[in-house]
Amino acid sequence: MKKVSLFLFIFLLGICVKGFSQATPPTDFFAGKWEITIVGTPEGDAKMVTELIRKDGKLTGELKDPTGTRPVTPITKIEEAADKLTIYFDTAQAGEIPVELTKVDNDHLKGSLMNMFDSTALRVK
Repeated sequence: MKKVSLFLFIFLLGICVKGFSQATPPTDFFAGKWEITIVGTPEGDAKMVTELIRKDGKLTGELKDPTGTRPVTPITKIEEAADKLTIYFDTAQAGEIPVELTKVDNDHLKGSLMNMFDSTALRVK
């Protein structure tokens, strides 16, 4: 009886350790297609569309004008935290510009461009 109890104890302990040791795979919240709107710029409200793709563990992408009148702007770097994303892109006039976006819900982000202009992002489905 002691051997059976010992066997069951070790068996259940093994199941518990195995179950709790498995980390859930991280969800890639920021990857995907987003429409970013920047309100109140000197040229009026600006809209950009980006598709963020994870390559080698880092997000990459480019910013596109939805109307197609402006050239594609490459994203120079992306910094991400649990619920915050900062996208940097380079312009000839102002150098590297950051757009900080914080998660509001599953389909919306809110933040600012250079801490001056309000910006929002909507997931494109």
